[in-house]
Amino acid sequence: MESVVYVLLVLTSLVSLTFIIERGLALRWHKVVPPEIEAAVESCYTPDDVPLLRRVCQQHASPLGRLLALAADHLERPKEENVSALQTRARHEIVKLERGLVVLEVAVGVAPLLGLVGTIVGMMTLFGDIGQTGLSDAAKFARGIALILNATLIGLLIAIPSLITWSYFTKKVETLTVEMETLCEEFLRRQYREGKK
Repeated sequence: MESVVYVLLVLTSLVSLTFIIERGLALRWHKVVPPEIEAAVESCYTPDDVPLLRRVCQQHASPLGRLLALAADHLERPKEENVSALQTRARHEIVKLERGLVVLEVAVGVAPLLGLVGTIVGMMTLFGDIGQTGLSDAAKFARGIALILNATLIGLLIAIPSLITWSYFTKKVETLTVEMETLCEEFLRRQYREGKK
């Protein structure tokens, strides 16, 4: 039973590490908000500038690029319809950015509990052995307790980095979302000037 707990702890560790690396690569700033698209938005003042923005968005596939391409495709519609379509698409993009964060959140809760289960199972085994053979060797008993506590330590060593990275990535998604929202609003404000509602 104790070995099963250790196997589960190793699997939890591997899954957590996989998602930490994957989200770390996926949430790089220039992957989500490419500087080339930012520059294109800054220089997009009139409808004549929109084709250039579309080309830049196609060249630099990203969540921001997909949102701006959608907004550019709906410019002939009223602003409210465009904003509504953009908000719907933005929710989908944010869900993609948050993908995998729930796994880290689960690892934060599961790893210490698995460690605790390992500790309890180990103590039950140790005290069962003591009940049969008696407490003749205190050093052996101390070594047994030290081994048992390893499960709790491993669980905490998995949970702590998972919690740190989950908090960091959650805040990063929030920051990226605000940046994308700001750039999209700026684009729409310039395209829908007074008189074109």
